Amino acid sequence: MMNNTTKNQVCNVRPSTIITGKWHKKSYKILKPLGYGANGVVYLAETNEGLIALKISENSMSITSEVNVLKHFSKVQGSALGPSLLDVDDWYRQDLRQTVPFYAMEYIKGDTFLTFIEKRGKEWTGILCLQLLTDLEVLHQKGWVFGDLKPDNLIVTGHPPRIRCIDVGGTTIQGRSIKEFTEFYDRGYWGVGTRKAEPSYDLFAVAMIIINSVYPKRFSRISNQEGKDQLKQLIISNEQLKKFERVLFGAIDGKYQQASEMRKELVQSISRTDIHSKSKNNKAKSKQPVNRQARVSVKKQHPPSKNKGLVETFLIITMVFLGYILYIYGQLL
Repeated sequence: MMNNTTKNQVCNVRPSTIITGKWHKKSYKILKPLGYGANGVVYLAETNEGLIALKISENSMSITSEVNVLKHFSKVQGSALGPSLLDVDDWYRQDLRQTVPFYAMEYIKGDTFLTFIEKRGKEWTGILCLQLLTDLEVLHQKGWVFGDLKPDNLIVTGHPPRIRCIDVGGTTIQGRSIKEFTEFYDRGYWGVGTRKAEPSYDLFAVAMIIINSVYPKRFSRISNQEGKDQLKQLIISNEQLKKFERVLFGAIDGKYQQASEMRKELVQSISRTDIHSKSKNNKAKSKQPVNRQARVSVKKQHPPSKNKGLVETFLIITMVFLGYILYIYGQLL
């Protein structure tokens, strides 16, 4: 869920530890860590109602900020912007004699973006990114930018598959500086823009997620080459990415100011790809050689004999006649 973080003693909790809220008195049994972030650790925990995700942090300001984001998301109807917020409380660690803030949220079970693509196929990349862009449009309209957008923070769950955003620690109010980022998905790292929180920042990250689906092992920026040129060269030279060339170039160049604009062109790219694929399949079918052996075998088949046809006709007439006799007999009775 998260990476590149410090694990301090305050947030380090052993499995089977029972965390009980100081104010709400709800108890959570820690099962295992789900991920480590710059501002805390997320654990899988068990309650009487089922499994939940629980984030612990020594930074109370960070917890307050993330809780406010989740509360805001919960007011957005019909969207899957983030997990549902379940509880906010403090935990007094007796071993450290220290109060630790935490919050409990919905545990979203599923595969991360890249794991799902690996299992189900590259054709799902465009479909999932269409869903993601729809959610980002809602988020941006509400005045927020996701910030640390990457495959690790995207879970695919349910039937039919649905993409969900998790780990809202990097979510930032538009106009401010991005709070958290991962270099590979950060346009500042590639030298194609600032780290100002604006929709185009997230849209660049979506383009990098698509690139990452083809290059699962992230690569670094070449020091003696423009980042933009390096990315575009990779796109042009790869058959899978070339299908989305126009969209990817647009996001890298900062062409899109709204997620809906990028989504519209992604739909067109997917449509063109489907049409081209169907056209190739039809041409391939038309060029398939005729199976001469099958044709010969058809010619060798003999028509049904006349005697067999006469026997079948006689049987049918006999059955009809018997049925008629039984009907007349029934009427007389």
